[in-house]
Amino acid sequence: MQRRNEEVKIHEVIVVEGKDDTTAVQRAVDADTIETGGSAIGEEVLRRIELAQTRRGVIVFTDPDAPGERIRKIVTERVPDCKHAFLTKNEARGRRGIGVEHATNEAIRRALESVRAPDGGEGAGEPAEIEWSDLLDAGLIVHASSASRRERMGELLGIGYANGKQFYKRCLVFRITRVEFLAALEQLEQEGR
Repeated sequence: MQRRNEEVKIHEVIVVEGKDDTTAVQRAVDADTIETGGSAIGEEVLRRIELAQTRRGVIVFTDPDAPGERIRKIVTERVPDCKHAFLTKNEARGRRGIGVEHATNEAIRRALESVRAPDGGEGAGEPAEIEWSDLLDAGLIVHASSASRRERMGELLGIGYANGKQFYKRCLVFRITRVEFLAALEQLEQEGR
């Protein structure tokens, strides 16, 4: 078993789904976690997340699958200023499924170093740089390969996979700039996707 990495200290409390996720995170970095116990998040857990946000800040770090996205949505609705860390499905793939617990220490560290904060700081109130039509023009919606294109764009932008509506919302929430969007789109096109 690998030792916990004491060199990388995360100040914020990391919200994960379960014990195996806590073990994986603490193997990769020095951090405290709150476990949701799956997608049936109780009121007590949500209150602990609210308290952690006011005291230290929170990073939501759930599995890149439907239950993980459901948890992310529940936490974000209750505690909207949380930061978010994302793994790609490939980084989280294990023999028994997809989850944070299957990710390598390096993938976990990369995800936590690439944390995204929601809008609300400087620049709040400015018009969005990405429009719905940009997603349409980029083949991220209403396109034969839109799901796979969104998955790769989510990886490149560091905002994870989402359906078209949620992907657009994430572009707005995380203030994806036109420059970031176009650079990721160029990479996607170079990969032939």
